[in-house]
Amino acid sequence: THHSLVIFYHVGSLCGVQKIKNLQVHHRPKRGWVWNQFFVLEEHMGPDPQYVGKLHSNSDKGDGSVKYILTGEGAGTIFIIDDTTGDIHSTKSLDREQKTHYVLHAQAIDRRTNKPLEPESEFIIKVQDINDNAPKFTDGPYIVTVPEMSEMGTSVLQVTATDADDPTYGNSARVVYSILQGQPYFSVDPKTGVIRTALHNMDREAREHYSVVIQAKDMAGQVGGLSGSTTVNITLTDVNDNPPRFPQKHYQLYVPESAQVGSDVGKIKANDADTGSNADMKYTIINGDGSGVFSISTDKETREGILSLKKPLNYEKKKSYTLNIEGANTHLDFRFSHLGPFKDVTMLKIIVGDVDEPPLFTMPSYVMEVYENAKIGTTVGTVTAQDPDTANSLVRYFIDHNTEQDRYFTIDASTGTIKTAKIFDREETPWYNITVAASEIDNPGLVSHVPVGVRILDVNDNPPELAREYDVVVCENAKPGQVIQTITATDKDNSANGARFHFSLDEGLSLNPNFTLRDNEDNTASILTRRRRYSRTTQDIYYLPVLISDGGVPPLSSSSTLTIRVCACERDGRVRTCHAEAFLSSAGLSTGALIAILLCVVILLAIVVLFITLRRSKKEPLIISEEDVRENVVTYDDEGGGEEDTEAFDITALRNPSAAEELKYRRDVRPEVKPVPRHHPSSSLDSIDVQEFIKQRLAEADLDPSVPPYDSLQTYAYEGHRSEAGSISSLDSATTHSDQDYNYLGDWGPEFKKLAELYGEIESERTT
Repeated sequence: THHSLVIFYHVGSLCGVQKIKNLQVHHRPKRGWVWNQFFVLEEHMGPDPQYVGKLHSNSDKGDGSVKYILTGEGAGTIFIIDDTTGDIHSTKSLDREQKTHYVLHAQAIDRRTNKPLEPESEFIIKVQDINDNAPKFTDGPYIVTVPEMSEMGTSVLQVTATDADDPTYGNSARVVYSILQGQPYFSVDPKTGVIRTALHNMDREAREHYSVVIQAKDMAGQVGGLSGSTTVNITLTDVNDNPPRFPQKHYQLYVPESAQVGSDVGKIKANDADTGSNADMKYTIINGDGSGVFSISTDKETREGILSLKKPLNYEKKKSYTLNIEGANTHLDFRFSHLGPFKDVTMLKIIVGDVDEPPLFTMPSYVMEVYENAKIGTTVGTVTAQDPDTANSLVRYFIDHNTEQDRYFTIDASTGTIKTAKIFDREETPWYNITVAASEIDNPGLVSHVPVGVRILDVNDNPPELAREYDVVVCENAKPGQVIQTITATDKDNSANGARFHFSLDEGLSLNPNFTLRDNEDNTASILTRRRRYSRTTQDIYYLPVLISDGGVPPLSSSSTLTIRVCACERDGRVRTCHAEAFLSSAGLSTGALIAILLCVVILLAIVVLFITLRRSKKEPLIISEEDVRENVVTYDDEGGGEEDTEAFDITALRNPSAAEELKYRRDVRPEVKPVPRHHPSSSLDSIDVQEFIKQRLAEADLDPSVPPYDSLQTYAYEGHRSEAGSISSLDSATTHSDQDYNYLGDWGPEFKKLAELYGEIESERTT
């Protein structure tokens, strides 16, 4: 059986029938359909639902037994179907820009049994585009700049408009650009939207701002197309195409002669139509008779030339000056050099005004000199001033008493002679600064001032003296001719009165047997020893008078006394100590430590004496009576024999083994076993070793049954074998001098320092 599946579709206002497929089934008939796409126009505004298309199954005989069902996107809300005829309608106006297509499912079932006659199939309804969106400039309005005097066709900006319609369907999204406002200055490319200049040499100084309106139209610019527009604000930027110009070729300026040097006396300006750095200016004086009197600078903010005074003006000497001033641009653009030159020159005439001026001193400052100790009224110097005006009025002088120093001098009001008003001491104040004023007698209000410096000259009125307090030290082991101190002197007078010092010992005293002085002839002197060996115990301080004289006229001298201390020194000359009590601390202990040790010893002795006294006052037997038995607990109130236990241990035997006597028993304990006497031949006592003897005593003490049942302390004064260093006693030394070197004594430590010094001195004397 052959079955045909057809679909009815509706596109726009056209209807038709299309045969899709012929199915030939040999074994079992099978119904089916194949759907194509449906189309529906967007933005439908009619009163009735828009017809989309028709579903039809070849099993439908037209008797209403087939029911069509529609599911999927928009089914039942946007799209409805007639379940009997299969007609599909759109009930709402659609917008392609919001949704381009809808996916739906269709099925044909038996109305009576609700069983599907055809399997469910999927189809698409596409929204067909219409030209309902105008082009838009999303980035507008635009602000852009272009340099003035640019070439024609210079690119300014590219604008772009977007159209939301379907670019693949018709001309709805095809945009064309045109210019609505801004001609003939600018043009736009209709396809790319690039805006360009349309005129040559557009001048910013003539017109700076332009407003250009650009239109974008779809449908390729055809009639009926939609359009959108934007505004482009174009500003011409400045270039240096205008040279500076002075408004006048001649200027005249009045400057009073009283103008201060360095002050601004006038301004001048050249105009430049450009702006910014293109209008920056520099002014210079290129020639004229006033180029050395005036200077000009440029104010960067106002671009004005500031005229300043370099030298004072004097109407009586010169009444006018002429200056040629040039104003030039500092940033040139060589593309427009043909429009130059970019500078201009003008002439300035300066008229000097006559002013009644104060008196003028002959010098800007004065320096005068006077000797110290000069009498009051001594002439120091003279200042002179005169009236610079034509009238040449008389001048009166006076001193401004603003400071204390101004009161030390007087001045003659008519002559300007300055004199002293006190006696000066150069060493106290070597320089004085005063201010002298001068005014016209006819016009006292016009006053001028001049600084005057007075130098006080030196007179040799101060004797030399030691530069400082010297701490002179001589070592006990010093040798004759040894330099122990170098001294120098100082003089309050200046170098002209005492730069050379002479040192000597006081000639009025007898010859010093201990020390002497040597003048080094370089303003220093050396103190030397005159003998060997100094002793602190004999004399620890010496006094040496020194006479110092200067080279002034007349020469002055003074006497100073040096204090020389005797100190103990190391072999390399370093001072160890300078005090006599240092002998007590040769082992490294200070005086305070020794006092503390002695105090502790006294306290300990007092405690021992008190303890012995208390022990003697209440002596009790060491062993309690046999009747006093407390549960077999025996109490002992004594830890040992104490000081009275002199019989238990005989120390003399330890001091000298050969003098050992027969064993003695303690008298405070009753022996229970009779002792066995010990006999030692005299020969064994002579040869017995002390260490062996102590060991024997220890064994006897451990085995002796007569010792009390408590601990006791036995002291043995055995120091061991003899020292490897040998004896340092001189008893067995030879009476003659030995050639032995005693330098090794210095390596034995601080305990042998004194001995090393003694043997070192003996060796030194022997060598000498």
